[in-house]
Amino acid sequence: MTATLVFGAQWGDEGKGKIIDLLAAEADLIVRFSGGNNAGHTVVVGDKKYALHLIPSGILREGAVNYLGGGVVIDLWHLRQEIQGLRDLGVTVTPGENLFLSQCAHLILPYHREEDRIREELRGSGKIGTTGRGIGPAYQDRASRSGLRMGDLLDPVYLGERLSAVMLEKNRFLRGFGHAGMDPADLLAELLEIAEELRPAICDTGGIVRRALKDEKSRVLFEGAQGLLLDVDLGTYPYVTSTSVATGGLGGGAAVPPQSIQRVLGVAKSYTTRVGEGPFPTELDDQVGEHLREKGREFGTTTGRPRRCGWFDLVAMSYTVEVCGAQELALTKLDVLSGSKSIQVATHYELDGRTYEEFPAGLPGLDRVQVRYEELPGWEEELSDIRKFEDLPSKAQDYIQYLESKLPVRLSLIAVGPDRDQIIRRPS
Repeated sequence: MTATLVFGAQWGDEGKGKIIDLLAAEADLIVRFSGGNNAGHTVVVGDKKYALHLIPSGILREGAVNYLGGGVVIDLWHLRQEIQGLRDLGVTVTPGENLFLSQCAHLILPYHREEDRIREELRGSGKIGTTGRGIGPAYQDRASRSGLRMGDLLDPVYLGERLSAVMLEKNRFLRGFGHAGMDPADLLAELLEIAEELRPAICDTGGIVRRALKDEKSRVLFEGAQGLLLDVDLGTYPYVTSTSVATGGLGGGAAVPPQSIQRVLGVAKSYTTRVGEGPFPTELDDQVGEHLREKGREFGTTTGRPRRCGWFDLVAMSYTVEVCGAQELALTKLDVLSGSKSIQVATHYELDGRTYEEFPAGLPGLDRVQVRYEELPGWEEELSDIRKFEDLPSKAQDYIQYLESKLPVRLSLIAVGPDRDQIIRRPS
């Protein structure tokens, strides 16, 4: 048995979809264990570009079976649309055959999207910058034990009773902000109609995955969402997502023991990006940042919002790989740095006379830190056709080796373009 966990080591959008797609070619089961359709994974295969939000990236690999675990929140309306979009591109998606959904996964319902919008408006200048997909309110209902789950769809009578009870509170909230409210009977009818095709896929995914982990021949790939710096407990709170997104969320999110994992692989860009509000110490609000944004096509897969761009941050990266127990790192978009005369790498922060070489998680003044950098020479050569580390320009090799000298992990995979085959594998 081999079990690998892939997580985002920055603020999301690191290119996890590309790396998961690569590893999925060698996996039997791909398991997504957190987040919802606020995530966005992009995979490029030839002249086709696949934008995945909820369905695991392994759906693009024939023979791989994909699971959404109990830690995922599922918007059935979006899921139906995403399935159809993939089918239109020639991808086989068959619920109950290559796609399974945990009966413990919570539902995102239309009132969650409305709550999300209203609460973000109420925050005013202190807005978090949510995607507006209803993710936070759905997890909030899970925590308050008023959520509805995928398994409820298998019992229409029970679902109707639960929905009627929950809607008493939800409609009171919505009407208080000028919304007309929602009819629970209409919502129930919609849910049952959408769920009809999905019924064969609803099952105890945790039990299936645990049995696979006991099989010496099974290869299981666990797919995280967002990035560790957006983790609800470990990230830059309150500008975070609503759940545990990396190794800390695996046990509850996939219903498997964390010690089952043999390989933990983080994914990071060769620079850093962030979408939405919140502190970003190495952000470049200048022409260099704009250059990275344009050359790297840094616009959100889910929202289309322009991403904030900055230099690689060793302080934050050391923290994320240590917290997640990573042994390896996949570095993406190295090609975007081609043409840079010099490259800056953040080595430590300073604030109020104190030096921080370790990421100060929970520090309220993170948006005020002074970042100290080390400057490395850049390179002019294009990298998109390179497939061997030794064929990289010497200064690009130096950059990789510098990062390795400062981090407790190997950079085992290096992406030099968006296509699935534009990757350098470095043997151990």
